[in-house]
Amino acid sequence: MGVQEIAEKIKSRVVSAGFEHSVKFDTGSDGVIVIDGATVSTTDVPTDCTVKLSLDDLDSLIAGDLNPTMAFMSGKIKVEGDMTVAMALSQLLG
Repeated sequence: MGVQEIAEKIKSRVVSAGFEHSVKFDTGSDGVIVIDGATVSTTDVPTDCTVKLSLDDLDSLIAGDLNPTMAFMSGKIKVEGDMTVAMALSQLLG
C-alpha cells in the first residue's frame, strides 16, 4: 500500500476526531503524510511533531497490527518534536 492509500485511510478518522495538532509521518523515500487538524495531505510541511517509520510499519500501525508503544521502544518508530502530540495520536489510530 502506498502513501496516498494510507493517507485516504487516515482521512476518515481525522475528520471526526477533533485532533488539534499537526503531525508528520515521514516514511523516508516513500513520502510523507501530514495531519494538520482535520486535514490530511502528502505535502511535506513543518509540523509540531514528526514520526519517522517505514511505510510497512505505518500501514501496520494504521491497521492496528503494530502497538505504537512497543514500536517506539524497539526503535521502529522515532519521534522528533512535541512528544505529547505523538501520544495524542492514539485517538486517531486506536
